Amino acid sequence: MLPAPATAKSCPRIIASMAPRSHSAARLARLLAIFCCMAALAPLSLSPPPLLAQSQAQRVVQGKVVDSSGAGLKNATVYLKDGRTLAVRSYIAADDGSFRFGQVAPNSDCQLWAEFAGKKSAVKNISSFDSRAEFNITLKIDTK
Repeated sequence: MLPAPATAKSCPRIIASMAPRSHSAARLARLLAIFCCMAALAPLSLSPPPLLAQSQAQRVVQGKVVDSSGAGLKNATVYLKDGRTLAVRSYIAADDGSFRFGQVAPNSDCQLWAEFAGKKSAVKNISSFDSRAEFNITLKIDTK
């Protein structure tokens, strides 16, 4: 074995230094401020934003289907067409000819008509500019 060289240098020691306590306190204060801001904003992010349809009141379209003498037409089919989506909803009239469509969108024009025994009533239009929440419409079908 060979002896170690006489000129060997000792390795310097690396000493980890810690930040002064004043920097730790400042860091803790910043973290606490960020946490408080996040806690204050958390309830705002948990609730979903309101939808347009929820923020506007829905409309109701109801009425009666009658014959030429004014008597209600049982089992007449009433149609409601949404002018924006082109969706058509239908309703079978009650014993007295009454019908009701709930949750009609206020931001679209609608067409309403009835059919009975192969005959059709006149088409009634409901404008999106009409601000009423409830419409009472009589649809007349000439059954003669």
